[in-house]
Amino acid sequence: MAQAVHSVDEVLPAPKLFTLGLQHVLVMYAGAIAVPLIVGRALQLAPQDVAFLISADLFVCGVVSIIQSLGVGPWFGIRMPVMMGVTFASVGPMVSIGMANPGSDGARLIFGAIIGAGILAMLIAPLIGRMLRYFPPVVTGTIILVIGISLMRVGINWIFGNPVGPTAPRIINPEHAAWLTAITDAATAGAEIPAPPAGLALAPKVDNPAYAPIGNIVISLIVLAVIVAIARYAKGFLSNIAVLVGIVVGGVLAAALGMMHFDKVAGAAWFAPITPFHFGMPTFDPILIITMLLVMIVVMIESTGMFLALSDITGKKISQAELTAGLRTDGLGTVIGGLFNTFPYTSFSQNVGLVGVTGVRSRYVCVAGGAIMIVLGLIPKMAALVESLPTVVLGGAGLVMFGMVAATGVRILSAVDFKTSRNNLFVVAISVGLGMIPVVAPDFKMWLPHAIHPLIDSGILLASIGAVGLNAFFNGGGGTEAEMRAAAMAGGEH
Repeated sequence: MAQAVHSVDEVLPAPKLFTLGLQHVLVMYAGAIAVPLIVGRALQLAPQDVAFLISADLFVCGVVSIIQSLGVGPWFGIRMPVMMGVTFASVGPMVSIGMANPGSDGARLIFGAIIGAGILAMLIAPLIGRMLRYFPPVVTGTIILVIGISLMRVGINWIFGNPVGPTAPRIINPEHAAWLTAITDAATAGAEIPAPPAGLALAPKVDNPAYAPIGNIVISLIVLAVIVAIARYAKGFLSNIAVLVGIVVGGVLAAALGMMHFDKVAGAAWFAPITPFHFGMPTFDPILIITMLLVMIVVMIESTGMFLALSDITGKKISQAELTAGLRTDGLGTVIGGLFNTFPYTSFSQNVGLVGVTGVRSRYVCVAGGAIMIVLGLIPKMAALVESLPTVVLGGAGLVMFGMVAATGVRILSAVDFKTSRNNLFVVAISVGLGMIPVVAPDFKMWLPHAIHPLIDSGILLASIGAVGLNAFFNGGGGTEAEMRAAAMAGGEH
């Protein structure tokens, strides 16, 4: 008698695979496009290059999702229904690198760090299981909380404007600037006017009309209201794509108000391959590689929880070899990301949650979702359309996306014993404080060695190091697989 096929390995009819795969794509789409937008603008790249980052991200999302769900030999792929996307944990270090090294130079540094960290992550994948005890919920919850809080400033700046540049809250009084220019020109021409002292400059003191205009705030509030209304009143699949629907509504509103321009969309091709090394050969900096490797360790610990939770949801037990193959794919996906001008990859928790909600366990659904992502990545018009969205539209959605990350951390911490183990309060309190240093005092590192700036410029890394170290000091490390499953089941945006 033929052995029954497990529901995870069931191949569904093609129309059903496409529909369910598209469902997975729509659930993760808003989170997938957020990171290339954040990093591309931190690098001050041209709009067409930001659009390329979006295309590259969607393309590699698809490739790595197929590898993870379908499997490649005994070494790669968890062979479970998993959709892979860029982890928000990597945003802090990449933004720091981009702001310190704008343009193609910063992009090459970022991609070099990603490739190096991905290679090292593949090598240490078998050791991650032994590290679980150092990442109990008090550690993972704190790290995810800090990730969310750190990203909130991105969403807030999308609404009101960046603190520097054309949308800075204060600008130099144009009349004062004109006067200083006239004096300087007269002195240069030899008129009887004392030359201004070296380094003389005007300070910005006038309110900038481009910062936080009421219209922008209203649009962001409308996007936020749409998301909240859908989350409250919609059911099932529509509720799962509330953020994406909010962005679409905001985009339509912005276009109607003349705030969204489609010139670059019209000029973009319908098809274009994703070429590696778009910004040139990567630059490999050891400190940046170590920084990104620390991010990868945190990501792989999270992935372990996701895989264990997925095992419970699907009823298919995962062997140690399969778990290692899944974690090794996190590293492989990150290497592929660096080669194709995109970022570190991990399993998206909202898609794991969708498996539980729908009850559809077939891994081939995520293979179909991966194929759809590849096609979307090969259509530059799609990426150009996303890039053309005013940041104010993304602001309302960003509050939800990044706030959900923080809320997930709170949910994980809610299961931590703070009554009988009061030392856990110290772990959370000090680690969150460390994570807030770069947010509140971004210039704290000005007298520290420049080489370690990328390592300490990310609140996420400071919080991670603090949480692991403090937990080991107070509790000695005691995380279990059951706790990892429970933490992963908390869900939320990854």
